[in-house]
Amino acid sequence: MAHRADIDRRTQRTRDALHAALGSLVHEKPYDDVVVQEILGRACVARSTFYTHYRDKADLLEQSILDLLRIGRPSPPSRWSTASDRLLRFSLPFLEHVERWRAQGLTDPRDAGTVHDHLRRVLERELVVELRAERRGRTVAGDAQFPLDLLARHLAATFVLTLEWWLAHPALHARDVDARFRALVDPPLRASLGT
Repeated sequence: MAHRADIDRRTQRTRDALHAALGSLVHEKPYDDVVVQEILGRACVARSTFYTHYRDKADLLEQSILDLLRIGRPSPPSRWSTASDRLLRFSLPFLEHVERWRAQGLTDPRDAGTVHDHLRRVLERELVVELRAERRGRTVAGDAQFPLDLLARHLAATFVLTLEWWLAHPALHARDVDARFRALVDPPLRASLGT
């Protein structure tokens, strides 16, 4: 059993190193300019090890985004009082992560397009699953019942638009930006879930 735990810790350390390497590189230059070899050098990981864990650079980016969003992981039910709070629980931690990078002067909104496209797609895909689970067993009036894929697309796109707006207007703190994001998406989310 101890051997399995050692392997799991080693695997997690390797993944963490790769995620950190990619994260630091995309804050230094555009994602499209980052090559796998640079990620490997920064993480001190062999090419074969990289491909044991990830198909390519895009797969690494997607997994890094999922880790930052923390979607799909069980959450303590008492922590969020509403369905809206549960669904949007990714927002503030993600924005606080961005705020930490901004405090170091390592973000350039002009170079974030590809990363934001990945973020939007990953977030949309994950939110559809969570929305289905939230809507299961609820009765919602027909005129308020948005198609879940449309609602997920709205939530994901609005989050990315809010993030991009914030990067271009940096005076606000993460909590303020989170409040603005929630104000934009909470009404249709509540209406669609009947809360």
